[in-house]
Amino acid sequence: QVQLIESGGALVQAGGSLRLSCTASQRTSSFYGMGWFRQAPGVEREFVAAIRSSDANTYYRHSVKGRFTISRDNAQNMVTLQMNSLKPEDTAVYFCAAARGWMLTTMSQYEYWGQGTQVTVSS
Repeated sequence: QVQLIESGGALVQAGGSLRLSCTASQRTSSFYGMGWFRQAPGVEREFVAAIRSSDANTYYRHSVKGRFTISRDNAQNMVTLQMNSLKPEDTAVYFCAAARGWMLTTMSQYEYWGQGTQVTVSS
């Protein structure tokens, strides 16, 4: 069973930065891609960012483009999400996930999920 463990969530003021990390129990390169999703109270879980293993191509939801950066460290089996210029609407539980399928912006393509880490952005 693959385990994904997220860390780095915190309370931060608007305009601040956070760096989320996700460590996998097996090689992240063994998956088609890795992604980050988020879920705010009363809202469906939504795609945030993903990185494809074969070529490190990245994908972002429109509202985080230019502010968030997803990257990987295959040697450490780690994926990170650098979040800058945070806004109150970024407040959510952030989940790391590992995909077997190729549509990396789609939740159903992800087979393994972490427990989530809370990000709270105060105004």
